[in-house]
Amino acid sequence: MIVWLASYPKSGNTWVRIFISTLLYSSEKTKVDINKQHLKQFPNRSNFKNLTNNFLNLDEIAKNYISAQDIINLEKGIKFYKTHSANWKNFDKNYYFTNYENSLGVIHIVRDPRNVITSILDYYNKENYQEALNFLIDRGKVVGGTKHESGVPTILLSWADHYNSWKVFKKNYLLIKYENLLTDPVNEFLKITDFLGSIVKFKFEEKEILELIENCKFEKFSNQEDNHGFIDNSSTNKSLRKKFFKLGPNNNWEKLLDSQIRVKIEKTFENEMKELQYL
Repeated sequence: MIVWLASYPKSGNTWVRIFISTLLYSSEKTKVDINKQHLKQFPNRSNFKNLTNNFLNLDEIAKNYISAQDIINLEKGIKFYKTHSANWKNFDKNYYFTNYENSLGVIHIVRDPRNVITSILDYYNKENYQEALNFLIDRGKVVGGTKHESGVPTILLSWADHYNSWKVFKKNYLLIKYENLLTDPVNEFLKITDFLGSIVKFKFEEKEILELIENCKFEKFSNQEDNHGFIDNSSTNKSLRKKFFKLGPNNNWEKLLDSQIRVKIEKTFENEMKELQYL
């Protein structure tokens, strides 16, 4: 069965992924290496290699999502997968991102879209904030799946549609807000370990958890990237020598975002932002 680490891009998924990967799979449960991660990303071409050769065709990939997860779950045990995909459904074609037969639960990580936009601007190399906003509000947004990548098309939808698609997941659901990871990391990461203990019966030593939280601070990730690079950075940004761990807590919309873009975000995503207490 799969436990999903689900988030819209640039919302803290990598942070949580490194924490869980180190805690569950590292021989030294408090020593963090950002380039030695055991949690894979879904979708990836490797998941579809026995199902199709047409990795760039969205319809071909979409119809095989469940089959790919069925294959993953032929191997018994709990698997953790990072995903930026929305929990989308195409009722007309009977296509789904996932189902409860394949999924044990989800850790759903969200971030204020007024801060997400700056990271989208930088990571996806947009020309300006308006282009980045167009990315966030695109209700049919798909990323990935080019001949230069190992991935396949990933259906994001808009920031709001993405959030709404996962919040209705009814089986072992945990919501984590990026902002709380910044302001109260001990409490938030303990929520995650308590959640894992409840659904998969893992037992953790509190001393190890607290030490790991300390070693998962943004500045330590950033220093490791300076010294050793980060293998999960995009190939484009590696070629441009742009860091993955760049702004972190310094990404503050109140200082970086102009009022016109801010107002557009707040109007477009008003309901969701109020629900999440961002407004």
